[in-house]
Amino acid sequence: MWRASIVFVPAPVGRGEQVAVAVAPQGKGSLSTRSSGASQGRRIAALQRGRIIAAIVDVVEREGYADATLTKIISRARMSRTTFYQTFESREDCFLAAFEHAAARARQPTIAAYRAQPDWLAGTRAALDVLLALMEKDRALARLVVVDALAAGPAVLRARSEILRELAAAIDRGRHAPGAVCDPVPLTGQALVAGIVGVLHARLLDGGPLRELLGQFMSMTVQPYLGPDAARRELGGSPAPAGPVFPLRYGEGDPLADVKLRLTYRTVLVLAVVGEHPGASNREVAQRAGVSDAGQISKLLGRLAALALIENRGAGQARGAANAWHLTDRGSQLERATRPR
Repeated sequence: MWRASIVFVPAPVGRGEQVAVAVAPQGKGSLSTRSSGASQGRRIAALQRGRIIAAIVDVVEREGYADATLTKIISRARMSRTTFYQTFESREDCFLAAFEHAAARARQPTIAAYRAQPDWLAGTRAALDVLLALMEKDRALARLVVVDALAAGPAVLRARSEILRELAAAIDRGRHAPGAVCDPVPLTGQALVAGIVGVLHARLLDGGPLRELLGQFMSMTVQPYLGPDAARRELGGSPAPAGPVFPLRYGEGDPLADVKLRLTYRTVLVLAVVGEHPGASNREVAQRAGVSDAGQISKLLGRLAALALIENRGAGQARGAANAWHLTDRGSQLERATRPR
């Protein structure tokens, strides 16, 4: 089964996000200045947002939108209900973010393919081929946009309708294309988009191939504008050899993909302290992270060690010496992802 993951890049605060950033005590060489604390808080919020979006895509893929409850989403994301509502106003708002992301990721290479061609006919063929290849590669998000969006509420339906209008306008440029021999009715572009989306809806439900539809889609698209001879030529066409295709999914390289860890500001701050001060003892980590309870820091460090995010290279309490904490490779990856920039 396809699994969504996230890409770790700076991202703007989403609709409804309310990021509360705690500022740890100041200290020599500390990462926790007010500006870096705010920057780190924004990056943590971006990571949390990405994990929640990846989770709703995964849950909707397995359950469908109707059964993608908030409990299932936050469980999959390993986030608290409070964190969810600090990031999104509602389940529909979260789904809308996933929908808009998928649409944007598809739009960019599709438009680029169109603009790289000399005319409407070649551009439409290239854009449609790229779009079908994208959908074939990431059927989960393709289904989210084409199928599941229909049940996701008015905001998502409005966004979906806007995309369909944009596609219809692009297709209807065919009436002004070189070699145009027909002047079809104004609704032609909308009707063609509705037909194409309807076929894609059925294929995504039954698991049928998508790229092989290129010739048929092109034939039905050009006939109202360029006539039956052009339509017959397109019907005999076939997809170009598949080149590099950017996935629709939310991204790749999630260092927490297999780690059962709830991402909190304190957790990230402790990892940052260990990264900046390798070999720090429990007491040093606690002081720099602003954790006053020795039991709490001991439990947190133990949990991070059990998850292979940090490791103790000191003799430890069993031999009467202090712990000496260092980041593991996975811990370093997570620390870099949340580091203020």
